[in-house]
Amino acid sequence: MNHEEIQHSAGSGRRWLVGVGLGVLILGVWFASRPDSAPSIAEPSEEAREEGLIELSSEAQRNANLKFADVEERPLEAMLVATGVVAPDQNRVAHIRPLAQGVAENIQAQLGDRVRAGQPLLTYDNIELGELIGEYLTSQAEIKREQSQVEVARSYLNRAESLLAAEAIAQKEYELRKAEYDQAVATAESKRAEMARVEEKIHRFGLSDDDLKNLNSAEHDPHRTASHNTLSAPFAGVITAQDVAAGETIGPNSEVFTLADASIVWVLADIYEKDLGQVGVGQTCRVTVTAYPGQVFTGKVTYIGDVLDPQSRTSKLRCVMENPAGRLKLEMFATVELPAAQQRVALAVPGAALQQVDADTVVFVQRGPALFEKRVVRVGEQGDEWVELLSGVQKGEKVVTTGSFYVKSALLREQIGGED
Repeated sequence: MNHEEIQHSAGSGRRWLVGVGLGVLILGVWFASRPDSAPSIAEPSEEAREEGLIELSSEAQRNANLKFADVEERPLEAMLVATGVVAPDQNRVAHIRPLAQGVAENIQAQLGDRVRAGQPLLTYDNIELGELIGEYLTSQAEIKREQSQVEVARSYLNRAESLLAAEAIAQKEYELRKAEYDQAVATAESKRAEMARVEEKIHRFGLSDDDLKNLNSAEHDPHRTASHNTLSAPFAGVITAQDVAAGETIGPNSEVFTLADASIVWVLADIYEKDLGQVGVGQTCRVTVTAYPGQVFTGKVTYIGDVLDPQSRTSKLRCVMENPAGRLKLEMFATVELPAAQQRVALAVPGAALQQVDADTVVFVQRGPALFEKRVVRVGEQGDEWVELLSGVQKGEKVVTTGSFYVKSALLREQIGGED
């Protein structure tokens, strides 16, 4: 190979290396500029490796949008925590019984049904009502007969008055006719009073004056139709108990249905004697149940018991909760949180600063412009935004809030890299 060939070959090699280098540089810039690319993590320095810190470049911090907050003392409400159970509002529970003895016929609702106000639940043959209808019809017939007797006695009395005026009969005969008339009127009045009493009883079973008029209809059989009563829902709710079957004899002591309106419920909790001074009627309460982790229901304290349980030394506390979606089920166990009367000062950080690493709750404390330290902390009271820290940090230290999950990811990647 002559000198010119050697120079040409060397020049081609240099141009190839420059082209490859330029391509790598362009690819690097392109990957770095992609919006969905992960922020770069600097290789840990010796200082970071020695102290067990996480090192993030300023560029990585910007790309991860890290934000910080100071560990500071804040006034926190002391919370009383009690266990309780979800119960129905006793003002919204109906124990449905028939007004009289009868035989259950058409059962139109079942256990668990949601019913509307006025919806029929049960039709039964009311034995007492049937007897009253019979009395009513008998009284009607008797009143007609007695009214006829009154008319006859009146005609006899009128004739006696005429004869007495003509001196054709003695005074004694007139007085006899007058007594017969008065007796007929009194008997008729007594029958009308008896029928009015029967009417009043019939009205209590739901029959109207028009229904009573229809009893005299030629095509109406009063003992087969009018004596049937229907039990209806007094308000909208859920059938929580049923104790009736078709053909069964029922009466005023038979609770055939229990109806509960669960759109508002009670949570009944036990408060220890030592804590009674910290709660009061009208106070806000927060309720959680295991069925819905992380969801908080709020209500008001409406009652604190006046009598302590002698064994547990607790008093009953009642929280009224709105429950329009029906998520709180009757007999659910609940945890009740009540803000105590006094406040206290404690170290706190925003809730966004907390992360879970294995079994530990941790925060990431900034130790330098690019260095972050994992701190295991012990958590106290938790509010809507701030969380009390009982150990692991000191006042004035700066912790990562927004982006703390990214720092946790960087920590885990370093740990995995260290294991390789």
